[in-house]
Amino acid sequence: MNLIKLSCVLMALSLFMITGCSDIRELKDGEVKEEEIIEVSIESIDAEEVLSLWEDADIFQYDGVIYMTNIDWVEELTITKNTQIGEIKTKNDANTDFDNEMSNKLPVGAIIYSVKERGDILIVEYDGEIKKYLAIVEG
Repeated sequence: MNLIKLSCVLMALSLFMITGCSDIRELKDGEVKEEEIIEVSIESIDAEEVLSLWEDADIFQYDGVIYMTNIDWVEELTITKNTQIGEIKTKNDANTDFDNEMSNKLPVGAIIYSVKERGDILIVEYDGEIKKYLAIVEG
């Protein structure tokens, strides 16, 4: 008897889950319409916003995202340099209008690498020095 009740409850829950997780909605007149899917994205902030918050920030822009170094918890991470993805092509310490591969403190020619462990951190290497940069996003 308990097995039958348990089976009925599981069947009811299964049907509830199947119909409750559908992305199709039936309108009042019987017409069936697919629901609109809403995407959530994390927006990146620009150099002007970062430098207004941290005046002496060491930043660069890569693929439309601002990356910043000297962040304590990032410095403590053990990460592995992966492949070269770019290099600093322009230094801009005069204003906050940044383009990709532009930095305010890194020298032109500094090499940008991805890391194996994370997608939000890049490594920059120049003159034998290695720096870890975190993507600065707002979410």
